[in-house]
Amino acid sequence: MPYRRKPAVALAAAALTLLSGTYAAPAHGQAIPAAGQTGQVAQAGQVVQAGRRDVSASTSLERFYRQRQKPSFKPCDPPELPPGAPAVRTECARLKVPLDYRKPNGRQAEIALLRVPARGKDRIGSLVLNPGGPGFPGTAHAALTAAVWAKSPITERFDLVGFDPRGVGGSKPALDCYTDAQRDHDAKLSSTPAGLDDWTGRETRRLVERCAARSGGKQVLAHVGTRDVARDMDVLRQALGDAKLSYAGTSYGTRLGAVYAEMFPRNVRALVLDGAMDPLAGTHERRVQQATGLQRSFERMAASCATRPDCPLGTDPKRATQVFQRLVRPLIGTPARTSGGRGLTFEQAVEGVTAALYGPAAWPAAIAGIAELKVGKGDTLRKLRDGYHERGADGRYSGSLEATLAINCLDEERHTPARETAMNRAWFKAAPFTDHGRTIRQARDGCEHWPVKPTLGYPYATNIKGLPATLTVSVTGDPVTPHQGGVNLAEALGGGLLTVEGEQHGALLAGNACVNKVVSAYLIDLETPAEGARCEL
Repeated sequence: MPYRRKPAVALAAAALTLLSGTYAAPAHGQAIPAAGQTGQVAQAGQVVQAGRRDVSASTSLERFYRQRQKPSFKPCDPPELPPGAPAVRTECARLKVPLDYRKPNGRQAEIALLRVPARGKDRIGSLVLNPGGPGFPGTAHAALTAAVWAKSPITERFDLVGFDPRGVGGSKPALDCYTDAQRDHDAKLSSTPAGLDDWTGRETRRLVERCAARSGGKQVLAHVGTRDVARDMDVLRQALGDAKLSYAGTSYGTRLGAVYAEMFPRNVRALVLDGAMDPLAGTHERRVQQATGLQRSFERMAASCATRPDCPLGTDPKRATQVFQRLVRPLIGTPARTSGGRGLTFEQAVEGVTAALYGPAAWPAAIAGIAELKVGKGDTLRKLRDGYHERGADGRYSGSLEATLAINCLDEERHTPARETAMNRAWFKAAPFTDHGRTIRQARDGCEHWPVKPTLGYPYATNIKGLPATLTVSVTGDPVTPHQGGVNLAEALGGGLLTVEGEQHGALLAGNACVNKVVSAYLIDLETPAEGARCEL
C-alpha cells in the first residue's frame, strides 16, 4: 500500500474544486558560482561539500552551467486541464544534466521542462515548481498552477516552470519497475500492509533487477535521490538565466526545496514550502505521524457522515473504524465485484478511501464507495484507487508510484526486517482503519538490496548559513504532513511561517484569498508574514 505525500491539488482537490466544481541560473554572461559556497560548483580539481556528500567538481561541469545550455523552449500543447479551466500558453524544452555529478563526462539524463510565460511585461524571473510525490511530474503541475493562478500577480510577474525530476514523467531515463498487468494485480510498491503478502528476500533482489532492467540500469537507480535532483535544479536555475532561484514546492516538494537550500543557500531568492515534510523526523517517526493524520481524517469524515441516517459507517463516529473493517476485511479472500470485472481487493479498497482523505472535497466519493461495499460492489472505490495509482482508461499506468518507490530507496532510512516490522505495527496502531487484522510476523524493506545506500540523511536542512528568508505554509489539520512538521521546517530554515486553519493537504492552490495574498507578497516583494500570521480555509 504505497502511502506517499501526493500533491495537494491531486488529492485534496482544492484546485480542481475551484476550477470545475468537482473533485475529481546567474544572469546571461555571468560566470558559474565560485568555490567556497556550500554546495556550489568548484573550479577544476577542487572538492566542495554538497549537503552530506563530497562532490568532485571540475571544469567539465561548466558545459552544464554556462549559457550554451540555454533550453530551447518551443510552443507545445498543454496537458489536459479540468473542465472550465482557463487556457494557458505553454512552451516545452529539455535540459541535459550528468547522471552522476561525480562523473560529469559520463552518461547524461534529460529533464523535461514546461514553461508558462509571464503574463505581464515587468517580469521578475522564473518560478520553479514541484508538486510532490516523490515521483510526480512537474510539467503538468506548472500548467495547472498557471490555470489556478490565472489572475494572480504571480503569473503576471513570473514565468512558471515545471520540470519532471530525473526518473519521472517525460524525463529520460524514466523509472519503471512493473508491467501494467502486474500493477493491476497489486504489484508490491511498499511493505504496507505487512502481514498480507510480504516481500521475501528473493523478491527484494528481484525488484532491483526488474527496476534496473526497465529503467536503464543500476546506475540510474543509484542517482534519482533528492540530492541529485537538487543539483539538477541548480543547473536549471542557471539555464533559465536566473541569478537566484525562486521556487514553490508542495508536500515532497518541500523536502526538495529544503535540500536545495542546504546545498545552495546563496543561490536562493525565495522558497515557498507548502505542506511541509519534517526535516527532523526519520522514516519511522514520520510514517507514524502520517498514519495518525490519516486516521484523524478518516474519523472526521466519519463524523461528517454520521449526521445522515443512511451513513454506511453508522451514526456513532467512535465505531466507524470497526464498521469499516467489517466491510473491507472479507475482501482479503473474496474481492468485491466491479462492472469491469477486475474486482476490488482489501488493499485496493483501503487505498481508495485513503485517496479521499487528503481533503473534505473527496469525502462524499469515499462514503458512496463504502455504501456500495454493503451490497458487494466496488466500482467507486476502484475508481478512487485507480486515480490514486494514475491508471488511465486504457489500462496503462503512469510510472509515478514506481518512481516514488525508487526515489524513497535513496531518501528514506534503510530498515532491517525487525525495524520494518516495528514500523508496520506502529502504523496499524496509529491508523486502525487500514488494519487487516492479521498477525505481522516479518516485514521487509523493499529497498534492502538497492545498489547504493541512502543518500539523503536525517536530519537535513539544519544549521544553514547564508540563507535568505523563506516561507513555509502549513495547514493545521493536514492529514499527510502534520502541522508540527511545518513548524519544525520553518524553524530549521529560520524563515517565516503561515499557519492555515483547515483540514486538507496543502493550501497553495486552494484558491484562498488570504493565502494568495501572503504568498504573492513574499514571492514578488520578498515580504514574509508577521510572526503568528494565520489564514483560514
